[in-house]
Amino acid sequence: MNRPAPVEISYENMRFLITHNPTNATLNKFTEDWPFDDGAPPPNQIVDDWLNLLKTKFREEPGCCVAVHCVAGLGRAPVLVALALIECGMKYEDAVQFIRQKRRGAFNSKQLLYLEKYRPKMRLRVRDTNGHCCVQ
Repeated sequence: MNRPAPVEISYENMRFLITHNPTNATLNKFTEDWPFDDGAPPPNQIVDDWLNLLKTKFREEPGCCVAVHCVAGLGRAPVLVALALIECGMKYEDAVQFIRQKRRGAFNSKQLLYLEKYRPKMRLRVRDTNGHCCVQ
């Protein structure tokens, strides 16, 4: 299988690394594992767990990079990153375009429909004293 190289997505105070399956050598770098069906949007519990992880991680380690993976790094991983961007106030179309600039072929039609219908609760949007937003 021809897999795309890992890419970094940075926005505001958040950094993500979208990659395909980790190897045995890199598996210890991944702290959580939330599987959901290939090509499908994430269940609500995974979305909640993901956003809570980001809130904690970016507050405790400002500037850190959170890696997220799926089999090829084109569907489930980009969807989770898009959700984080949307939760910071980015429109879903902008989040999709922003990720696709670095991750060509990201998202299938079912995932795009999910992102279009997703209603953010702005769980990652917190302004700091400098006016920056997103998990400060």
